[in-house]
Amino acid sequence: MKKIMSTPTQEYAIETFKLCKRFHDDKAPGAKDVLKNISLRIPKGSFFGLLGPNGAGKSTLINILAGLVKKTSGTARVWGYDIIKDMRQARRAIGVVPQELNIDPFFTPREMLDLQAGLYGVRKGDRLTEKILETVGLADKADAYARTLSGGMRRRLLVGKAMVHRPPVLVLDEPSAGVDVDLRRQLWKQVKTMNRQGVTVLLTTHYLEEAEAMCDTIAIINHGAVIACEPTKDLLKRLDHKEMTVTIATAVFKIPEALKPFAPCLLDKQTLRFSFLPSHTPAGQILASITESGLVIKDVKTKEVDLEDIFLRLTS
Repeated sequence: MKKIMSTPTQEYAIETFKLCKRFHDDKAPGAKDVLKNISLRIPKGSFFGLLGPNGAGKSTLINILAGLVKKTSGTARVWGYDIIKDMRQARRAIGVVPQELNIDPFFTPREMLDLQAGLYGVRKGDRLTEKILETVGLADKADAYARTLSGGMRRRLLVGKAMVHRPPVLVLDEPSAGVDVDLRRQLWKQVKTMNRQGVTVLLTTHYLEEAEAMCDTIAIINHGAVIACEPTKDLLKRLDHKEMTVTIATAVFKIPEALKPFAPCLLDKQTLRFSFLPSHTPAGQILASITESGLVIKDVKTKEVDLEDIFLRLTS
């Protein structure tokens, strides 16, 4: 889907500098700092992941960018537009898919997209309602009441609502929550297509395997502060750890001398498990030592570090 709005020449789709948000609770003394000096730069055209535990401040940050929550201090820009000084342009540059299914059950998808486009001031001749319905896979449900749509279809309808004004930045706040595997796959296929067409995607999710597979850069926020922000491949290198399980063709009753430096664990008479640092000990070195010990390897399984391991280590 092509974007028709003119854009500044800035390199980043979203920028925040020392962004803070403090909430005052009338029932409790003092104030709560929900966001603490958040500084982020999200390049145009990227697929950016924003991860964190519940209550970390992710939704507050998104709501500030969307103009739904007032910041306490700091600056923020969307597509080069300051969210305060250039409020109208900044809000037109962003589309938000919220966690909640906030759709009118008595509207059809076509009516809902037309209404949303009207709220953004998109003229009837410039609206892409039919194209958006096709993009999100709801062309055959265009005239069905929203209450008859499945949960996955409603999620896709929210994506369509967020795109009616053709924003260059799309924010997905837990978009696949409660969606089955097949519909989740369809949703991500459509979002990937938008990203390839130039739409910058900011994703928050608790499905860490999705973030690992789709995001080129990931920031982790905890207790209102950014504790990590780097390319996904670099983030995964933070934990230098690997596990390898080797099945031996014959029974092993004790650890051979040549293998003792690797400190393997004998799980059963035919299975050895090695935990090692790949940067210091290549897996091939361990396998060669097993062969030199006179053991015949029947099967090898490895467990790589994933984003969940990194996430738990950083946030615990």
